[in-house]
Amino acid sequence: MGSITIQDHRLAGATLLPDTFVDYYMPRANGEFVKIFLYLLRSVHAPNAYPTLSSLADVFSCTEKDVLRSLRYWEKAGLLKLNFKEKELEEIVLLPISETLSATRRVPEEDGSDVELPLPSAAELPGSIGSAAKQDAETSSGQNSAGKGADARPSTQISSARLRELKGDEDAKTIAMVAEAYLGRTLSTTDLRHLLYFYDELHFPENLVEYLVEYCVSRGKRSMHYIETVGLAWYREGILTLKDAKAREKLGKKNYYTIFRAFGIRNRDPIPDEIAAMDRWLNEYGFSTDIIGEAASRTIRKTGQPSFPYADSILTAWNNAGVKTPEDITALDQQHRESRKPSEADKKKPSGTPKSPNRFNNNFQPRTYDYDKLEQELLNSQESGKH
Repeated sequence: MGSITIQDHRLAGATLLPDTFVDYYMPRANGEFVKIFLYLLRSVHAPNAYPTLSSLADVFSCTEKDVLRSLRYWEKAGLLKLNFKEKELEEIVLLPISETLSATRRVPEEDGSDVELPLPSAAELPGSIGSAAKQDAETSSGQNSAGKGADARPSTQISSARLRELKGDEDAKTIAMVAEAYLGRTLSTTDLRHLLYFYDELHFPENLVEYLVEYCVSRGKRSMHYIETVGLAWYREGILTLKDAKAREKLGKKNYYTIFRAFGIRNRDPIPDEIAAMDRWLNEYGFSTDIIGEAASRTIRKTGQPSFPYADSILTAWNNAGVKTPEDITALDQQHRESRKPSEADKKKPSGTPKSPNRFNNNFQPRTYDYDKLEQELLNSQESGKH
């Protein structure tokens, strides 16, 4: 039987996209970065295609710096290599995606750790592709012997060498200048390494990093730790543009007033301390407004007033207990009730067992205390002392 020739006319005018890219790289990447990478794949098979940073910027209506930032992202992901000549981009080499994935998807087996690509999951702290894999491997091999490897967290700052490289970056300079203006102080080297981590490693655009600082300062928070916490929360939520951040702030304000209504507070705006507390409950603890509303109801029942400190103590305890849903609260309440029930041994003890006499209790009648009343008086005194 003769051979059968099979011709495929479907590929004409089509760009092949590896499944691996769709499965592992695309979900966590910025949408603009994905579009530029797809355009590069298209350009490879286009006749006489010699794109420049300027032409790419024109295609996507962005700046050349935005294009270069996208290319550097994919270079860190291991999907391409950038070759420069006298600081000018001369060549882009697309690397095999499947080989890149198999080589970098897992750190060596002997340290017992797996590293997901291209970016950490929402439950993990974010970091660059190469540095995250390297750092996890070093952390696991270097600290597991001390029993701390599981608790180690990736660094959230750029290296000193990278900071020196960014001294010539105009966007980085602007970020530092604007941040110092908002914070009212000169940024230390450590501050800059943390702040520019969002720009260089997480690929926040310049205006988003500036807005991050403005957002925190407007809430009365000027510490770099607080700025870092908020920025990482934004990243986990997929907030990668200024538009995303402002949409989130609008939703946040709606949540503030929902919480205020749960406390019975109306006709006034939240003060900075209240905003900071609500941000902590919503963002750091990840509680829904339903859970926060339950804490508010318990606060009112217990104290008779909308005490944010008292509600914070409830929500902090729930967070420490791993509460995520209203059902978790119900289970925690049941566990608390069970723990307060007297044991069988306690039930069998005679209630009127006489105590051995001593020189203090012969004619002494011990005073009884209403602990709920004392707690109420303490709460009232604490609240009155704040006003």
